[in-house]
Amino acid sequence: MKFAFNTFPYSSFPTFLPTYPLEETMRSIADIGYEAVEIGCCAPHAWPQHLSKDRRQEIRSIARGEGLEISALLPAIGGGFGCNPCSSLRAERQATISHYIDIIDLASDLGAGMVLYIGGWRAEGMARETGWAFSLDCLRRISAHASDRGISIAIEPTTADTNLIDTAADARRMMEEVAASNVKLMFDTFHANFAGASFESYVADMGAELVNIHMADTERRVIGDG
Repeated sequence: MKFAFNTFPYSSFPTFLPTYPLEETMRSIADIGYEAVEIGCCAPHAWPQHLSKDRRQEIRSIARGEGLEISALLPAIGGGFGCNPCSSLRAERQATISHYIDIIDLASDLGAGMVLYIGGWRAEGMARETGWAFSLDCLRRISAHASDRGISIAIEPTTADTNLIDTAADARRMMEEVAASNVKLMFDTFHANFAGASFESYVADMGAELVNIHMADTERRVIGDG
């Protein structure tokens, strides 16, 4: 097990936070003492279309020079920029699949072994099973692409932000229905706390398929400050 730090607090996602170059971000994370970095796939750090092959190799080299493993990539799926795996719009669902595939290719180029999966959010009036079928189709397609590149996909329940994969049981059901050996599970203590569930219950429910945990205190404060 390794401790990694996510780059979102150093970027402008999901809100307009102070933004630092990725080089400075990784240097700061290494100086604090972390062993790995989880890169949020947003601008200006790691939006796939912004990164040439040379830049991807440069990022990989910088991480190696700082003694950091690139543990995972976290897609910036949120808001209304056009990516939602269970959108009512077929064009948006297709764009989401393409976006995830671009991120999986980026993960391969950066030497990251994992990409996280956010199930999406249903529009008002959409039946849960309809949204579920859309998201499952997305996951099936991207997990096959990821498998070819040796990349694992970790499903994250995001109770506070979405309305499809809300619990450990939801994540497990999605994993079992996609039936791909490279699809695993993860959870975020912020979302588990929002749902009113114990962290221990998430660990027990996810079992051996639990491969990643996001840890933050109440309202995403620093651990120990909530």
